[in-house]
Amino acid sequence: MNSKWLVPALIVLGLAACSSAPKKSAAGASGSSAQRPATVVLGTGSAGGQCPDGSPYAKAQEDLSTRGNYTAGGLYKPGVSDSTPTYVPNVACIPEPEVVSEPRSPVGNKSPYSVLGKSYRVMDRVDDYVEQGTASYYGQKFHGRLTSNREVYDMYTFSAAHKTLPLPSFARVTNLDNGESVVVRVNDRGPFHEGRVIDLSYAAAVKLGITQRGTGRVEVRALTPGDNTVVSGDSRRARRERTAAVASAPARRAAATSRMDQLVEKLPPVTPARPVAASAEHFDTWMKDNGARVATGRPAITTAAGDAPAAARVQALAPPVATGAPAAAATPVIPAPDKADAAARALGTILLQVASFSSRDNAARALGQLSSAGIAGASLSDIVSGGRTLWRLRVPARDHDSAAELAGRIAGLGFGRPQLVRD
Repeated sequence: MNSKWLVPALIVLGLAACSSAPKKSAAGASGSSAQRPATVVLGTGSAGGQCPDGSPYAKAQEDLSTRGNYTAGGLYKPGVSDSTPTYVPNVACIPEPEVVSEPRSPVGNKSPYSVLGKSYRVMDRVDDYVEQGTASYYGQKFHGRLTSNREVYDMYTFSAAHKTLPLPSFARVTNLDNGESVVVRVNDRGPFHEGRVIDLSYAAAVKLGITQRGTGRVEVRALTPGDNTVVSGDSRRARRERTAAVASAPARRAAATSRMDQLVEKLPPVTPARPVAASAEHFDTWMKDNGARVATGRPAITTAAGDAPAAARVQALAPPVATGAPAAAATPVIPAPDKADAAARALGTILLQVASFSSRDNAARALGQLSSAGIAGASLSDIVSGGRTLWRLRVPARDHDSAAELAGRIAGLGFGRPQLVRD
């Protein structure tokens, strides 16, 4: 290999993830500027029995067209927006990498190294490395392009770029806002944006549920082969509780509300009557017009009638009883938790996650809206993440076809398109 070519190549490869994360507005809350329509995600949870052996995707090969096209400073095609696929058959079927002992790559591990005037030192040991911060991701623009250690970036594997972890190495990345986690193999350098700790492959970002915003608040925990059995054997709930304990701090400020909570809390006191809820801002009026009342009480409530047949995919609500006073709102049917669980199992193991709330009252109001719309089986469940309790609103579906139809109905109520998960 021509050594004269290799040195500058390593520099620019080290910047591979620097400009890869989808860019956001100045406020940082809008979606990625990557030009892509809504992604259809069929599975982000645990792999089900219908997954093939190995990954459903062919291994990526180097795309020679991704060579070159660098500018001063090492950025790759800075004027070209990143993009992502519009269809992911089942991210849950992509296997997580096995944590094994691998020799360090002969390239990509220079220490110290400098990028954009800042120096970085690759870790000698990764024991006990845990860091929290912002994760971003990169997609089709880099698919088939060589990484910093001269492997091929494959957006359909669980991989990542990190500034100081050895190449290759392994880490568990956990979304601190929803508890989802994934094991990634680190084979690239970056991200070199201020405040970001890791750049995820597209598949890993979908698994963690951060693709809508473009970034997410995560914990990165380095893994070694000795950790493999313990980590893999843990239940998802146990991992979430462990993450919550690490993330908690005595001087922690009040938990920030989720985006959906903020929408619900901004509900106007009075809005014109309308036949359907066009968006989250119209919860109150829509619920009053449709005879729904906020469902409150203990966790794991559901709208599915305990004795309803499994085939009943749409549950009609009884109209409110007319009285001399203003019409009283009807209360959604709330069966005992054991019957609710049985109903959900009867409807199927596929779950659509509608939203996560930091306020249980807001979650219950959203549950009431789904009930009033005749969507059966919706339920609330709680998780502890980052020292706070989050309420997840989920709806079961029988199969992928019914899930797609149900997702469209839910999106039409103003929630946005739900993600399909498996537990």
